[in-house]
Amino acid sequence: MARRLREISLPALAAALVAGLVLVPLGAVVIRAGGFSALRGADLAALRFTLWQAALSAALSCLLAMPVARALNRRRFAGRSVLISLMGAPFILPTIVAVIGLIAIFGRRGALNAGLEALGLPTLTIYGAHGVILAHVFFNLPLATRMILHGWQAIPAERMRLAASLGFGPAQVQRHLEWPMLRSVLPGTFLAIFLVCLTSFAVALTLGGGPRATTVELAIYQAFRFDFDLGRAASLALVQVFVCLAALAVASRLTAPPAFGAGLDRAPMRFGGGRALLVQDLLAIAGAAAFLLTPIGAIVARGLPALPDLSPAIWRACATSLGLAAASTLLTLALALPLSLAAPRHRWAEGAAMLPMVASSLVLGTGLFLIARPFVNPATLALPVTLLANAALSLPFVVRLLIPEVRVLQADYDRLAASLNLRGLARLRLLTLPRLARPLGFGAGLSAAFPMGDLGVITLFSDGETRTLPLALFQLMGAYRMDQAAAAACLLMTLTFALFWACDRIGHHADPR
Repeated sequence: MARRLREISLPALAAALVAGLVLVPLGAVVIRAGGFSALRGADLAALRFTLWQAALSAALSCLLAMPVARALNRRRFAGRSVLISLMGAPFILPTIVAVIGLIAIFGRRGALNAGLEALGLPTLTIYGAHGVILAHVFFNLPLATRMILHGWQAIPAERMRLAASLGFGPAQVQRHLEWPMLRSVLPGTFLAIFLVCLTSFAVALTLGGGPRATTVELAIYQAFRFDFDLGRAASLALVQVFVCLAALAVASRLTAPPAFGAGLDRAPMRFGGGRALLVQDLLAIAGAAAFLLTPIGAIVARGLPALPDLSPAIWRACATSLGLAAASTLLTLALALPLSLAAPRHRWAEGAAMLPMVASSLVLGTGLFLIARPFVNPATLALPVTLLANAALSLPFVVRLLIPEVRVLQADYDRLAASLNLRGLARLRLLTLPRLARPLGFGAGLSAAFPMGDLGVITLFSDGETRTLPLALFQLMGAYRMDQAAAAACLLMTLTFALFWACDRIGHHADPR
């Protein structure tokens, strides 16, 4: 009995810390909100726009991802794996950096409008609802593509061979194999992207705004920074929590498991089709690659020459962001590892790890601001609160990566470890950490990348003196110093990718397999 208590004490402590970090700020929000009487008509319009843009962004991301995922599954070419990795770059790209890249292409003085002016055609604007949706599709198209591609790759090779023996062409394969797979994969993909778009802040802050393109997250920020109406901000945060809970509840019910059964892990067989399908696949891959990689190239082209001109204040903000990323990564892993190890045997551990998904960084920041304000100047807590919020919001991603590997580890090695009396720190050092090195490295990369690009909590707490690199970049954009903003964006993007790559490579090198 005493041994069992020792085994769950560390996971229970981690679960209690996560629960306190999420539930205490949410409790402060509920108490301060006092219902929804502080909401205005404009706030209801913001809620409608939030739901509308999230649904449309998720639908467009899924629709555009289907031909791209099918083409990547159907074709083999040199550099395919590199292209898939590069197309996933927007997932870890800091939001404010991606916005700079999109403005460089689609903005008033961007490459697209320059071409339209040269042809004598009317120019376009990226600001407003369509700009928010464009940015969300840019971020989530790679995520949708990878999720749907996994669905295609999960179709057993035996089903494809059976279809070939029955004389199926591409149309019959699509009807009998691909559409049933999509019916099981698309609901979960749509709802995952919908939830991401619900809590988007930096995109709406930079490309939205105005009465017709204000999200709930942006309305919380405006209630804080411009009106300092804490009751209204708390009410809006409560609305955001309810919307996220509803989306999570729907996602848990609509996600259907695949119905193809198990295969024998043979090499997959694909239906390449004729020349028309080849051209269609090439256009899908080339179009997606151009859409996703051109803004990144524009950032590098404009920002790299201006790097030597960055002011010392930008480099200080860079050092602050690097310190936050390192501390957030260590804290996230310290919480994720015990919770993941306990999750296969104790369902409460996984539930505690998923708890931060009910709130966004601004909602947590709102609650922590309400708690801190009566006792200290909230600006003095800008960095600690940003650290805690980012660690909490990275936790569900890391735990989701670790749990499948932990289940395999425990099923394969628990009896051997028990027979060798391998336990405690010795088991952690000799067995657990080496076998979990790959997912831990990938999770550490995500935990470092997310806080590097965060523009949520710091905007509520900062007094203008304490700045991270994303906040400094946003201030440069607000001052229309676009060359320096592009240079800061190039620096932020490079550091984010470098941290992610370094953590991932360390995990690969530490893996004994």
